[in-house]
Amino acid sequence: MSLSPQLEPYASAWVKQDGIDFEVLLDLGNGVAGSYGLTFQLPDDLIEVYRDMLSIDLVRFNGDESWELAIPATFVIDTDGIVVYAAADPDYTTRAEPSEAIAAIP
Repeated sequence: MSLSPQLEPYASAWVKQDGIDFEVLLDLGNGVAGSYGLTFQLPDDLIEVYRDMLSIDLVRFNGDESWELAIPATFVIDTDGIVVYAAADPDYTTRAEPSEAIAAIP
């Protein structure tokens, strides 16, 4: 399962474009991510880069003016609700190693 802060039309387009075959839940306003301390506010200079140079308009995609992003994170939760694996890094290029997450699945 994955969470996306994007509005439904954009999240659905991403799922279709990338051939996602698992459930994607909407986390509008980054409420869930924020409750776990997994969000950050883009500084003004990065907002300009996203909007003006990369044509990434988070206001349009996410439906709010926060310019807030979720930190990429991976959790494996067992059937008792215990987190048995967690990985999160503010550097979006550092992601959980899939084999480690899979190995943690009970």
